[in-house]
Amino acid sequence: MNDVLVCSDLDRTLIYSAAALGLRGRDADMPRLLCVELYQGAPLSYVTETAARDLETLADAAALVPVTTRTPEQYARVHLLDKPPAYAICANGGHILVDGVDDADWAAAVRARVADGRAPLAEIRAHLAATAGEFVLKRRVASDLFAYLVVDRAALPPGWFDDLTGWCAGRGWRTSLQGRKIYCLPEPLTKAAAAAEVARRVGAGTMLAAGDSLLDTELLDAADAAIRPAHGELHDTGWTAPHTTVTAAQGIAAGEEIATWLLARATAAPPPRPSAPWRTL
Repeated sequence: MNDVLVCSDLDRTLIYSAAALGLRGRDADMPRLLCVELYQGAPLSYVTETAARDLETLADAAALVPVTTRTPEQYARVHLLDKPPAYAICANGGHILVDGVDDADWAAAVRARVADGRAPLAEIRAHLAATAGEFVLKRRVASDLFAYLVVDRAALPPGWFDDLTGWCAGRGWRTSLQGRKIYCLPEPLTKAAAAAEVARRVGAGTMLAAGDSLLDTELLDAADAAIRPAHGELHDTGWTAPHTTVTAAQGIAAGEEIATWLLARATAAPPPRPSAPWRTL
């Protein structure tokens, strides 16, 4: 049994690409960085060395669970800790990995829930193909659960994303714009539901959470205490909650601040929030 469960998003919350570092000041004053992901043999994602140390300590003090929209294959490239976490949540809650192995029963249950009463993935894909312009660089499907686009943000036509959001909402789907990616996901596919299941399995009494996008909203809302960076989709929309802290820093410095905050809260054993929704999900 692990009394404190820590569920954190990865990209632009704990780990950062070179384009998302957001470092300011003299090069001589920059922090040392640790590469935690390679793609095709090249470095892709980083944390500060201070964040890396705090995360290792955190993993010893609590059940640390990466919670990501990445597919299991994309998540496997990330080496956040010396010893991989016992649990990870991928595909926005579509997969729970246990010691690196996909929980087939959970994946099947999610697919059944997603298929009930909303437009099929094929309809979403067809709409994206029909409405995509030259601003769309790639079209992708993740785990046969949802679709996403890689776009040129500067060339994205005004109102296009809002129109897509409205069209998807009428079919039981939602959207999220994160950096160069536009996600279309079925509404029941949530990180919070998978996090609640992991909390049940480890016997957690308290859940802490971190995230930066609209896809993290339910997770942050469900937690007993949460933190988000002062950048990203949630920051751009002004999302707040009474039990959610906002970092002072942006970019990879915010990632370090988040790691430090999670460690401090986990080791201080914060009192549970009696109405925390994760207990009834």
